[in-house]
Amino acid sequence: MPATLRHFAINADDVGRARTFYESVFGWRFDPWGPPGFYQIKNAGQGVLGALQQRRELAPGVRMSGYEASMGVADLRATMTAIEASGGRILMQPYRIDGVGELIYFEDTEGNLVGAMQYEPDFRFP
Repeated sequence: MPATLRHFAINADDVGRARTFYESVFGWRFDPWGPPGFYQIKNAGQGVLGALQQRRELAPGVRMSGYEASMGVADLRATMTAIEASGGRILMQPYRIDGVGELIYFEDTEGNLVGAMQYEPDFRFP
């Protein structure tokens, strides 16, 4: 089954400033969710979730810059095997988000940082 773009995140040094910008430019609505300074964007597209969050390191010395995309996959372990077999590198081992699923981050062969998420079967997209 092909992977589906399911989530994007805007990483920001100043979350408040970024929130004001995207509310003004795109009319997005931000709802607090999870840790402090983390917001979900509920009206960015059918079947796609968005987030606004504090910029962070995914691995020592690997700082997320720009937008972040996560693909929905049917089998996270098989995806991890395929990433490494194809020349990619796993940056973050599976991290469980209760009520959502398991997430990894990897680096592709071109140095792009990408997420892959195996969603729980009962998770519903907007």
